[in-house]
Formats: sequence, structure tokens, C-alpha cells
Amino acid sequence: MPGPPLLRIVVGIALIFGGVLGFLPVLGFWMLPLGVLVLSVDLHPVRRIRRRIEVRWGRRQRRRRNEGR
Repeated sequence: MPGPPLLRIVVGIALIFGGVLGFLPVLGFWMLPLGVLVLSVDLHPVRRIRRRIEVRWGRRQRRRRNEGR
């Protein structure tokens, strides 16, 4: 992702805050995962959380595929 890290951090926090207000028109809950993705580029703890979620999601998908056979 191009751009200064401070700008990405501010944009990521703004997206997460907008996602919390997802019940309003225009703002939506789709902003939460996008904000986490933007923050995970620069912040190691957020990257670790995102990676754990990806691993769990992959395991769940693999389990569902195996159950369908």
C-alpha cells in the first residue's frame, strides 16, 4: 500500500469507527474488516489478529468442503 504509514493508520481507525456506526445510512458494517486490513499493514498486533482469523476461516472452509463429500 503506498502512502505514509501515519495516513494509513488514520484511515484505518476512521474506517473502524465508521463501521461501528454501521446502523447509519452511507456508513456500514463493511467498513470494519476494511479498517482492520488497512491497519494490519502497519501494526503488528492487528496483523497477528487478522492472520488468526484467516487461519480459522480457512480451517472452517476446509471442514465444510470435506463434510460435503
